[in-house]
Amino acid sequence: MLLNNRQGYGSVAIILHWLMAVLIIGLFAMGLWMVELGYYDSWYNRAPELHKSLGILTLFIFLFRVAWRFANPLPDPEPSLKVWERKASRFVHISFYLLIFIVILSGYLISTAGKNPVPFFGWFELPGLFTPFEHQEDIAGEVHLAASWLMMALVALHTLASLKHHFFDRDKTLLKMLGRNR
Repeated sequence: MLLNNRQGYGSVAIILHWLMAVLIIGLFAMGLWMVELGYYDSWYNRAPELHKSLGILTLFIFLFRVAWRFANPLPDPEPSLKVWERKASRFVHISFYLLIFIVILSGYLISTAGKNPVPFFGWFELPGLFTPFEHQEDIAGEVHLAASWLMMALVALHTLASLKHHFFDRDKTLLKMLGRNR
C-alpha cells in the first residue's frame, strides 16, 4: 500500500523515512571524515563535491517528504502512549524537520559564499544567489556543524525511543515504520 492510513505508514512514507535516515547519518559521517583529509589526499576535492551533491539530493527528498507528510494522514498513535510521550514525539519530529532545513540551508550558504554555484553530480548547478552577510562561509559553517551534531543527538534519542517502545512497551510504534503493522 502506497498511502498512509490510520493503522500504519504506507510504503512511500517508509521508504522516504529510511532513505532520509541513511542520507543524514551518511552525510554526517562523511562530513566528519572529509574535514580530516589532508591536502594531498585523493579525496580532498572529491569528497566535498560528493557531500554537496548528496546534500542537494537530501534537499529534494526532504521537500518531497514534507509534501507527502501533509498529503497523507498520520497513523494513530499507540493507545498506550502517555500524553507526554505524544508531545515529546511531536516536538522531536518538528525539531527534525527544522534541523534538516537548517543544515541544508547552512550547507548551501557555505558552498555559495562568493556566489559560487553548487554542482549536483555534474548534471546541473544550483546558483549562488546571494551573500547575506559578511564571513558567510565561517558563520554558516559553525551553524552547519552545531545543527548537525544536534540532529545526531536527536537521531540517537529517536532510535532509543523506538527501541524502548518495541522491546519494553511492546507496542507497534517501530513496526509501523518497518511496514509490519498492516
